[in-house]
Amino acid sequence: MNGGKALRRGWTTGACATAAAKAAYAALRHGVFPDPVTIRLPGGETPAFALARAEFVAGGAMAAVVKDAGDDPDVTHGALILVTLRPLPPGAGVVFRAGPGVGMVTRPGLPIPPGEPAINPGPRAMIRAALAEIAPDADVEVEIAIADGEKLAERTLNGRLGIVGGLSVLGTTGIVIPYSCAAWIDSIHRGVDVARAMGIGHVAGSTGSASEAAVQALHGLPDVALIEMGDFVGGLLKYLRRHPVPRVTIAGGVAKMTKLAQGRLDLHSKRGEADLAALGALLPDAALAARVAAANTVAEAFQMAEAAGHPLGDAIAARAWDVAAEALAPAPSELEVVVFDRTGRLVGRAVFAKLPHSPSLPRNRR
Repeated sequence: MNGGKALRRGWTTGACATAAAKAAYAALRHGVFPDPVTIRLPGGETPAFALARAEFVAGGAMAAVVKDAGDDPDVTHGALILVTLRPLPPGAGVVFRAGPGVGMVTRPGLPIPPGEPAINPGPRAMIRAALAEIAPDADVEVEIAIADGEKLAERTLNGRLGIVGGLSVLGTTGIVIPYSCAAWIDSIHRGVDVARAMGIGHVAGSTGSASEAAVQALHGLPDVALIEMGDFVGGLLKYLRRHPVPRVTIAGGVAKMTKLAQGRLDLHSKRGEADLAALGALLPDAALAARVAAANTVAEAFQMAEAAGHPLGDAIAARAWDVAAEALAPAPSELEVVVFDRTGRLVGRAVFAKLPHSPSLPRNRR
């Protein structure tokens, strides 16, 4: 809900590409582009898509759909998805090609192997099913392009994942749920997959660009070892529990790490602010604790405590380690938590330690 108003759902890039592909294939087979064109999603929904462009091109047919991501702040909202189909010899099947604005996979660990266009298995399956509704055993080349896709990809994590030249065509359900952040969480998972496939034994999840730069400098990590988890520390840790690596560092600023220390695995502001009174309770001086509890921000509280000779960083890191370890256990990993101020200075650290093989861990590790 947004101010009492229900948020509008949207359609994934894969769903839009499926609609365009179905329209183009219908034109190849019957000489007419259906507009609007209806597709069936994996969950059984049957949305209709208006065509933004439709034309016969040299050797084939092209249809385009404007992506509508609903009320989700999707980087590809409003992008033009263009799909060109060209007949292939009998028995060739459906062959996927990356057009302008769609990336190519260059690293292992992703759902699609290196050398293939970054069109995920979900959209490929939807497109094949849509073509089969028109005629079975389609033998066609499906080229997907995204207008300005290479520029839009600069605002994503594709480069770090080894997807070069443009965007990925994503979507398992075909539906975009507003503010579900499914694409971000998927990029976290894919980042872990790529790091593991490349033999990286130490990954670092960071809450933002400042902590990412700081933790990279601290450990001398390659870019592929860096996972921009944002607020989704729980999403990263739970995935690493199922897909472990030998060493895990969780890095963040004082405010986010204080939230983690206080038991939150989703660090977004909508989930609540840090408890400054609880932060002050970590201090031995009652007067200072009261001042910290009344601080405007966590950063100010840290500054107050440090100026009084009672820095909070290590205590917060230790408690954050306990919370993170509970989410990560029983993975055979060593865990570290590091806390940085907004200048990138290390202000707290819980050093690498092996996880107990128990899903229930004691709090307040020292």
